[in-house]
Amino acid sequence: MSDALDAALRLVRAQATLVRRFDARLSGLHGVSLADFTLLLRLGEAPGGRMRRVDLAEALGLTASGVTRGLAPLERIGLVTREPDARDARVAYASLTGTGRQRLREMAATAEETAGELFAGPAWGGDDLALLSGLLTRLGGTGLAGR
Repeated sequence: MSDALDAALRLVRAQATLVRRFDARLSGLHGVSLADFTLLLRLGEAPGGRMRRVDLAEALGLTASGVTRGLAPLERIGLVTREPDARDARVAYASLTGTGRQRLREMAATAEETAGELFAGPAWGGDDLALLSGLLTRLGGTGLAGR
């Protein structure tokens, strides 16, 4: 097996482990998945807590229909609302509601705690997270806005 394939498989396995851990915490405490949280987080980072759906899809690495499917349950539970563009009927915005903003703050605290637990202890030195973030960025990974 090549080193490249081995590294790719390790990354896929690590990603699956992280998703399961975050899904369990976010679902258990807030009733949302990691995918829901990342969608809400991107909206929360946007000016005014709103984004065009097509821009949200780009930011998340999803298709427009994937974003629409992801937004539907969040709209039903009142965390997100759909806003039409006043100048162009073809454009729709996704916008956090007041409830969505509050719940996002709560979810972010849970996610921060979960991430802290994952990278705690002697196995993770001070420079390890910066190195890991840099390597993931080289693979196309994105994190929090402004970083």
